[in-house]
Formats: sequence, C-alpha cells, structure tokens
Amino acid sequence: MKTYKIGVLKGDGIGTEIVESAVKVLTKAAEKYEVDIELMDLPVGWEAIESHDHPLPESTVNALKSVAGWILGPHDSASYPEEHKEKRNPSGELRHIFDLFSNVRPAKNLSGIKSVVENTDLIIYRENTEGFYADRNMFKGKGEFRVTEDVALATGVFTKKAVERIAHEAFKAAMRRRKKLTVVHKANVLSMSSGLFLEVCMEISKEYPEVEVDDYHIDAMTAHLVRRSQDFDVIVTENMFGDILSDLTGELTGSLGIAPSINTNEQMGMAQAAHGSAPDIAGKDLANPIGILFSTAMLFNWLYMKDGNEKLKKVHESIENSIQQALYEGHATKDLGGDHSTTGFTEILLKKI
Repeated sequence: MKTYKIGVLKGDGIGTEIVESAVKVLTKAAEKYEVDIELMDLPVGWEAIESHDHPLPESTVNALKSVAGWILGPHDSASYPEEHKEKRNPSGELRHIFDLFSNVRPAKNLSGIKSVVENTDLIIYRENTEGFYADRNMFKGKGEFRVTEDVALATGVFTKKAVERIAHEAFKAAMRRRKKLTVVHKANVLSMSSGLFLEVCMEISKEYPEVEVDDYHIDAMTAHLVRRSQDFDVIVTENMFGDILSDLTGELTGSLGIAPSINTNEQMGMAQAAHGSAPDIAGKDLANPIGILFSTAMLFNWLYMKDGNEKLKKVHESIENSIQQALYEGHATKDLGGDHSTTGFTEILLKKI
C-alpha cells in the first residue's frame, strides 16, 4: 500500500485550530477508506520565527520536497518582526519556491448557508506566479520600485509559457465539467500584457474544440458575477484578477470563511483556505474550519486525478459530504448563524464520516 506523506503547517492566528480540525477529519476519512497517510508537522509563521528565527525555515522547505502535498494554515505576516516583513510571506514564498502555478478556487452554494446569489457552481483558475503581484513576478527581488518619495512603479510580468500552462489546466477542468470557459482580462487597456493573456488563451482553445469560450473585461465581470453567476462554469484569469474575483465569489456564495483553494504544479499540491488568520478570535474556539476542510478535500481529489487511486477520491467525497450534510441539518459555527464551536463542529463531521 502506498503511503501518502502530507505536510501540516498550522500557521498563525486561527491556523492552529482550523488545521487541527482538518487533520482530525482527514485522518478519520483516510482510516475509513484504508488510505495510508503520514502526517508531518512542520513549523511556519510565528512558531517558526520563535524556533528558527525565520517564518519559513529551510528545514520546512526541504521536508516539503518529499511530500505528496501539504495543508497550509493562514499566516499573520503583518505582525512579523520588521526584518521579515520585507520578504515574501510564507504562502507567496512556497508558491515561488515550488512553482505552484495553478491556484484553483471554486465557489458553490451550500445548503443551509445564506448567500447573495443562487444556483452558482463555478471554479476560478488563477495564474499564480506572474502578473502584477510584485512578490512573485521576479527571479530575484520584487517588481516594485520607489523612484522618488512621491513616485512608485509596479512591473507586471506576463509570459506565454505561464499563460499556456494555466490555460491548459482550466480547459481540462472545463472538459470535466460543463464544457464552458470564460477568459477574464483587461486587453482593451493593457493591450500588450493582458492582451497576451487573452491571445494565448484563445490559441489554446483550439485544442479543446468541445469547450465553449467567451471573454470579459475584469470590471464588467464583477458585475456579471453579481447579476448572473449561475451562467459561468470555469473562469481563467491572471494573478491579481483571480485573487479579486475569488474573494468576490466566496462572499457571493456565502462567506469567504468557507472558500477553499489549492495551489499546484504537476507534482505537488498545497491546500490553503482563501481567508486570513483572524487573530482577534484566535484561541477562542470560534473559528470556522470549513474553508481549510474543503481545501484538504480538494487536495485529495487532485491527488486522485494525478494517481488514479479511487480511495483518494472517496476521502475527498467523504470530507465534502460530511460538511454538506452537517450544514443541511443546520449545524454551523457562529459566523454562519449557528452555535457550534470549532471543535464542536469538527466532532459532528467525525461522527458523520
């Protein structure tokens, strides 16, 4: 039996509580379907600063080179000592080091959760390594420059290679779903950079003739998602636009607190909820673990598609189904209008699995 090594990086704030929830639920589901997992606790964030004087120690990075994937809790890099604030935060550094170019962020209505829009089931594929995010688009250093006290410049980077690989990931997803893909860009103004993104996506579309393709400018797309999000299936876009749109769709379908994501390359994946570390409620057993739980389930579905092991798919389905059943029955944490604590909600999921 193959053993799947999974890194566990709890992070800051509520990270410890929600990642512990994910570990318990994952362990229960893996035991049920006889999937052999080996969990590796690795320091990151404040824990790592205190033990290694760095938020992302070299020992943690080296250990991750041997795992199938890992769960990353949220970080609170804004509170780190000044010498660490100037560097990429742990999440950005991990994406950079391991070239996790594909950030996958689904948004779907859940039974029992009040939402702004209805009948939504879409997934955003966000290019994760370039664009206008200064901490990710340079080989060394950042893509921002303070020319004078009053003038700052930001460099956006768009390469054909990066657009091609995220486009292929998105089109493959569209083939598995409703065979509809939307490219989001701003080529009418950023004609060369965003224009390249649109151009390459349209080139790649020729390899997937069964997929219906359309495109929208980023500003118009925000309005379309609010008005008719149910019409969209797979969305592919660049780094910053993907970050903005996925936060929007998370709130439209219920709450950013339940929004999951994974970051992948061809060989490894990182499960990471879309929300932050919420230091104001840390340690109070109030945090909603659904985002990281769904992210963990996504990681195992990605491993299933990579390895073809049907048991991994069952682990994914078991975690997702337990959450959906609990919500349908009215079980929820306080942020969603329920009365369960983090640990109390976790216990309900364990019983359902």
